[in-house]
Amino acid sequence: MPSVADQVGARAKVAADGAMREAPAIPSPTAPAERELRLDLFRGLALWLIFIDHLPQNLLTWLTIRNYGFSDATEIFIFISGYTAAFVYGRVMLQRGFIVAAARILKRVWQIYVAHIFLFTIFLAEISYVASRFENPLYTEEMGILDFLKQPDVTIVQALLLKFRPVNMDVLPLYIALMLFFPPMLALMQRKADLALALSVGLYALTWQFDLALPAYPNGVWFFNPFAWQLLFVFGAWCALGGAKRTSRIVRSPITLWVCVVYLVFAFYTTLTWHVPQLNYFMPRIVEQWMYPIDKTNLDVLRLAHFLALAALTVRFLPRDWPGLTSPWLRPMILCGQHSLEIFCIGVFLAFAGQFILAEWSGGAGMHFVISVCGILIMSAAAWVFSWYKKMAGKSGSRTRTADGDADLAGGGA
Repeated sequence: MPSVADQVGARAKVAADGAMREAPAIPSPTAPAERELRLDLFRGLALWLIFIDHLPQNLLTWLTIRNYGFSDATEIFIFISGYTAAFVYGRVMLQRGFIVAAARILKRVWQIYVAHIFLFTIFLAEISYVASRFENPLYTEEMGILDFLKQPDVTIVQALLLKFRPVNMDVLPLYIALMLFFPPMLALMQRKADLALALSVGLYALTWQFDLALPAYPNGVWFFNPFAWQLLFVFGAWCALGGAKRTSRIVRSPITLWVCVVYLVFAFYTTLTWHVPQLNYFMPRIVEQWMYPIDKTNLDVLRLAHFLALAALTVRFLPRDWPGLTSPWLRPMILCGQHSLEIFCIGVFLAFAGQFILAEWSGGAGMHFVISVCGILIMSAAAWVFSWYKKMAGKSGSRTRTADGDADLAGGGA
């Protein structure tokens, strides 16, 4: 016969089991069993496209998406950055609290800031050396460092404040600004995701209405306006925290498919008119007046819609378990996406080196093609070295990394 204590313990166990069954499950982002290789793939693709677009016009330039629609690789990069940031740091915020998550986000901001300043310093030295060695001051003017050579003491302070940036160095300051103000947005998004997205849309609308912008040095504003581009970053975060799953039925709808296809065809035809002026005959004047200029600085609605159409078709026709993601042919692109911060910096150096070679020893289309391919091969080789070193460090136990704060686990850290 069971004792009184046994009977009480049995009743307590039954009550606890019933409470566990009745308690609702609290959804929270969890680490995937494997990497989300699609994020790595498309961020690597964006890095390759950014490098090619930074070179003078060449054969491979015609393979980048900016020649076939309104958006380009920058939209891909910023959207995926928002997605991965929300996935990784959102999980940290749920498990460890706001303070810990905010501290890790700010640590990442500091890492990107240091990388930007290092890139700025070496890039400046590279351009200055080439300009003086080959006695061609046009390099300093074309790359936007002429003001630095005139007033280095003032310009270096402006560079530290992210207000002065040479050509091709606008993406990292944008990402720094977006991440810097991400902690409160992430906290709100975990409680009221739709409200956070609505506030982001509201800020985007106010930016267009009142010309909100950050000043640049020596004049003008930031080339990528954070007040506008935050919408794409926040939208990526919203998708990562459940938005993509909730809208999956809409994305896979036949109506959505045809709307996206029609819009992409329209965007393609419009870009063709830029290269073949005769096609303007079929473009209604009222449409041109409504459409132009297509503003990249403030993330024009046409650019945003073009990216969303591409993203919808990608999600529809490229599933997460697509066998091609494990193909050795795509491995270099995926590795570049997994080490995006380092590869982006290397790409900036290589783009100027390629521009210099083409200016000094012009070899026609063949030389353009060789330089583009060599740059991609160097970026891929560097990504392989970074991946190998990371793997060796992990095996030796020299560095312990938790999944909580490692943005690489979600497809790259930059």
